[in-house]
Amino acid sequence: MRIGIIGYGRMGKTIEKLAVEKGHEISLKIDLENQADLNDENLKKLDVVIEFTTPTTAFENVIKCIDAGVPVISGTTGWQDKFVEAKTHCYEKSGAMLVSSNFSIGVNLFFALNKKLAEMMLPYQDYTLSLSETHHTKKLDAPSGTAITLAEGIMSINDAKTKWVNEQSSDSDTVPIISIREPDVPGTHVINYKSEIDSIEIKHEAYSRIGFASGALLAAEWIVEKSGVYEMKDVLGL
Repeated sequence: MRIGIIGYGRMGKTIEKLAVEKGHEISLKIDLENQADLNDENLKKLDVVIEFTTPTTAFENVIKCIDAGVPVISGTTGWQDKFVEAKTHCYEKSGAMLVSSNFSIGVNLFFALNKKLAEMMLPYQDYTLSLSETHHTKKLDAPSGTAITLAEGIMSINDAKTKWVNEQSSDSDTVPIISIREPDVPGTHVINYKSEIDSIEIKHEAYSRIGFASGALLAAEWIVEKSGVYEMKDVLGL
């Protein structure tokens, strides 16, 4: 499989290593030094593109891939305001794209567990909900896309929760997300329900970027020759 990587940073290099080990070819690598190489001619030579860049560039990158007719996997977070536009464009062009806030298999199981716990907690209004996410200091967006997905998962189950905020809040209609930035933390997410007598907590802690990279590569292998807009849960059959 001929793979293009847009965003040749730490994640891009990890994806490259795993892809080569599996016998794939990295035919295009885009970083800040060779932006001009991200063109229609080069993209058309690829089977799939994996994109991990920045919130300000992700939308344009995804659109370029769709226009070139190459499936695109995007793991960039922080560009949710443009997602509907990209989704519409993808369907109009009969393209293929998969966007996920987190490609880790464990995190996607955690998404499902979060919803199940939210459902179980519905009858018990004495518990106060909190959500925290901790990442490395170089992460550009806050809250993390994974934290937003977790908050939206809770809101999809609990009608009383109508919004999330990136701060402490005691409002009953709010899912508060606390963002913490520390050196060399790949990603930790905690959901806590606390009452005066006890607390219930679920947690996902990533130990390295390998889980994210291997999931993105799995998604890239899965989406080839498909059309439509997908999520990681489609890849995993969740």
